[in-house]
Amino acid sequence: MNELPQQLVNGLLLGSMYGLVAIGYTMVYGIVQLINFAHGEIFMVGGFGALTVYLYVLPDGTSMWVALPLMLLGAIIVSVLTAIGAERFAYRPLRGAPRLAPLITAIGLSLALQQAVWAWYPGGEDSLNFPQIEGGPFEIGSVTIQTGDIFLFVVAPISMAILAYFVMRTRTGRGMQATAQDPDTAKLMGINTDRIIVIAFALGAAFAAVGAVAYGLKYGQVQFRMGFILGLKAFTAAVLGGIGNIYGAMIGGLALGIAETLATAYIADIPGMHQFGSQSWADVWAFVLLILVLLFRPQGLLGERVADRA
Repeated sequence: MNELPQQLVNGLLLGSMYGLVAIGYTMVYGIVQLINFAHGEIFMVGGFGALTVYLYVLPDGTSMWVALPLMLLGAIIVSVLTAIGAERFAYRPLRGAPRLAPLITAIGLSLALQQAVWAWYPGGEDSLNFPQIEGGPFEIGSVTIQTGDIFLFVVAPISMAILAYFVMRTRTGRGMQATAQDPDTAKLMGINTDRIIVIAFALGAAFAAVGAVAYGLKYGQVQFRMGFILGLKAFTAAVLGGIGNIYGAMIGGLALGIAETLATAYIADIPGMHQFGSQSWADVWAFVLLILVLLFRPQGLLGERVADRA
């Protein structure tokens, strides 16, 4: 079990990435009761936005230590603009429609964004190499941290701290809480709920963009279908933590990442379970966890913060 600390760190890093994307699901649901199944593609376009900055904006040979902040900014801009456009033109006209309508729209938007990126990068069906940070890996005791994970190790807690401060301490954050509790009363109190909804979409997209850059650095590639499975896992993390609870989204992501990593590492050691411990089964264990949560604790680990307005 000497590798247990390494597996726990791997799970925390993977879970941090899930949590960053899950925040977008839970913020939008908490305010407008919408499961935005196109959010995985918001994550995906962020990764390609960062790659576009590196390939077409920065001079050849630019060091990644210099390029990374600009790539992150490009990813955030592309993801936020895409999310705001989706809210304005795809979801807002359907706000009073039956819930099935925006759900189907989200699925259609997801496919449209995938094909748009595929068309922008001809041959994008194959994975495209993502630039890597020089140096590393780094040894901390018995734990090895890959260079690509350093970004996630640093940025994830900073991002969560910024979000917590924004939601709890700023006027707009308190407006978001009020809108999540009761949008009609919030509107009567002078809160511009349309603006709050746009901000929720934009914030969720920004965190997804951070997760996309972390994904590219961790795996060394981006692909136009990468948002599908990761988006479903992030949704699983949001449900696990308690959909509508932003802190629960990060906690659910961490729990999912650790569970997935430990299952992949140790289930193969159980007699008769060797075939279930391969990396190809990692996705299966994530969704098994989702099923168990829905069966035994559907409100998630921290409970559902917002009232059900169905």
